[in-house]
Amino acid sequence: MSLDVSPALLEQAERGEVDEADFVDCVRTSLPYAWEMVSSLVAQLRVDGGEFADNQTPPPDEQARGQLLRALASDAIRGSLERHFGVRLAFQNCHRLAVFPLDSSVDERLTRFTSVRGQLLNQSPELRDC
Repeated sequence: MSLDVSPALLEQAERGEVDEADFVDCVRTSLPYAWEMVSSLVAQLRVDGGEFADNQTPPPDEQARGQLLRALASDAIRGSLERHFGVRLAFQNCHRLAVFPLDSSVDERLTRFTSVRGQLLNQSPELRDC
């Protein structure tokens, strides 16, 4: 799945540095399911507080799943989303995305979430083909 890059944004990239706000807007419009997932989890974290907010509901279809995978598999997209929203993103499988505050007090919880043990405990036969 590719981003829908405007001619103006492509021209920026060809000239040199890209305005990250323009890149983030490209991600928002190109990957609306992934954008909504991240932004809703960030809102949940800010409203509810706590160590993190996560999603455990599978995407509604393969296009949505692809958007989420695309957003989190790209270092550039993931990093831009983290900077834009002021959070750390963690991803366990085809849909379990979590957002963590930048606060170092949750580092231990983030480490547990992203650990080998955490990955293994989050497996199920239903997710084998995701």
